[in-house]
Amino acid sequence: MRLFDRVIPYLKQNIKAIIMGIVVLIIVDAVQLAIPIVLRNAIDGIAEETITQKHLALYALLIFAMSGTIAYMRYWWRILIVGNSWIIERGLRQEFYEHLMKLSQRFFNKAKIGDLMAHSTNDIHSVRMLFGMGLIAAADIIIMTLAAIIFMLSINTRLTIYAIIPLPMLSLAIRIFGRRVHRQFRKVQESFSDLSGMVQESISGVRVVKAFAQEKPELEKMNVYSREYLENNIKMAKLSGFFHPLMGVISGLSMVIVMIYGGSAAIDGEISIGDFVAFNAYLGMLVWPMMAIGWIVELYQRGTVSLKRVNKILDTTDEINDQEADSAIKEISGKIEVRNLTFRYPATDYEKEEKEQQVNEDVFKNVSFKLEQGKTLAIVGRTGCGKSTLIDLITRIYNPPKETIFIDDHEIYAIPLTVLRRDVAVVPQDIFLFSDTIANNIKFGKPEAPREEVQKVACLANIDKEIREFEHGYDTIVGERGVTLSGGQKQRIAIARALILEPNTLILDDSLSAVDTKTEKGILSHLIEVRNKKTTIIAAHRISSLQHADKIIVLDQGKIVERGTHSDLLEVKGLYYDLYEKQQLQESIEKR
Repeated sequence: MRLFDRVIPYLKQNIKAIIMGIVVLIIVDAVQLAIPIVLRNAIDGIAEETITQKHLALYALLIFAMSGTIAYMRYWWRILIVGNSWIIERGLRQEFYEHLMKLSQRFFNKAKIGDLMAHSTNDIHSVRMLFGMGLIAAADIIIMTLAAIIFMLSINTRLTIYAIIPLPMLSLAIRIFGRRVHRQFRKVQESFSDLSGMVQESISGVRVVKAFAQEKPELEKMNVYSREYLENNIKMAKLSGFFHPLMGVISGLSMVIVMIYGGSAAIDGEISIGDFVAFNAYLGMLVWPMMAIGWIVELYQRGTVSLKRVNKILDTTDEINDQEADSAIKEISGKIEVRNLTFRYPATDYEKEEKEQQVNEDVFKNVSFKLEQGKTLAIVGRTGCGKSTLIDLITRIYNPPKETIFIDDHEIYAIPLTVLRRDVAVVPQDIFLFSDTIANNIKFGKPEAPREEVQKVACLANIDKEIREFEHGYDTIVGERGVTLSGGQKQRIAIARALILEPNTLILDDSLSAVDTKTEKGILSHLIEVRNKKTTIIAAHRISSLQHADKIIVLDQGKIVERGTHSDLLEVKGLYYDLYEKQQLQESIEKR
């Protein structure tokens, strides 16, 4: 995709406003170009003694009116063109955010939050500046340069040729500094991304920082990132600080030439005093575009660097999509079948480059099982056996191999993602709550839910009583990531958030690990009872809480090593039995 392809649609949507803005800009420039003519006539009239005091007053009034017109019109081209650049920024940021929402978990596993924040703020801001003030300045440069040179030629051709002699030097300076600005601004944006990521991570983990008394090392780390950002910005400022004055020096050469040769021409009578003043006025109008070229080059380099960074994210392939989805599937009831599932996580880009894909071993090897609709399945195994990965594959957080996972006899790729996400609710291990009220967190997936329904599911999750004890009850703000709540409270609120959707399939991924055994048993027993005829999958470490499951599968080293009911598996006296005995022993020790 070409660099500006994603911006062009936004330009097309607002082409009328852009054209009107340029028309208004042309009017402003035309009025500006007319002012030196008025000055010339007034000065020549004074020199030739052909005008009166009344004429001078009329000339002054005309110049004042023209200045007022320029001011009024400048307001409108700013509204039309700069306003349009804000529309581009909003559209591009919305597109960027929408694309992020579609990307797979694998992308976010590798991406830095600081980078993404920098892309959505600084980078898109630089793109707006390019298509706002950059577009205005570019159009103004073209119009004013051509018009000023034409008027200068009409006054004296030879003097005009002398005046534009420094222009090739200007072109050379732009060529040299433009590349340096491009490279340096890329470094500035990269260091800003690193700084943003470090600050975000440090603040999010402030409790850990304080718990381990690592404030000083974090401050030192902050100092390193800040200094790197500072140094890159200082280098950028040095480039700009040298580049822009250089434009002024080159432009000043034109004024020196005009002052010498133009003054001599006026003294010799080759041009009038009014022509000399008008010529200098037009040269002044030409000098601004010459100096503004440097600014335009900097805006262009900043904007293109930023647009490339944004495009890199937008060009990232959306791995989890509906390309093979069957739109006729409107609902799934919860019958799940896994057939000969063999899976390994995709190799990272680094591993591909180094040809070390073998470091990614198979997570599963020929795993197969069936779960009938309305039944409860428990998944058990040692830490790292793949319980969460299996759930991620069933819900297409990661793409499973083809022809391995079926829901309601449909291959999972045939099920539209909106249907899958709606009818299969997951409560993950890593609970995330938004900085909002408890009620809004519970009804996140169903914003229209009344308070009565919120309270009902909170009761099912055994959290209603604790919520009511808070000062503001369900209207209590939980803080970022639910920082004001305990681990068990967060887990039960997350369960309530899933239950309010009334999903046909509910998956709990070790989502009660932070509550005590008695509470966990009570919640799970109650859930199985109230979710009669609805499918439930529970992945947990505590075997004592899974005794009522219709089926239990035991994972070990990527395979299902045991399957059956609780009593069946105890009789086998295999891995399940060992885990159960160890947990029973641990519980008895804790009770003493």
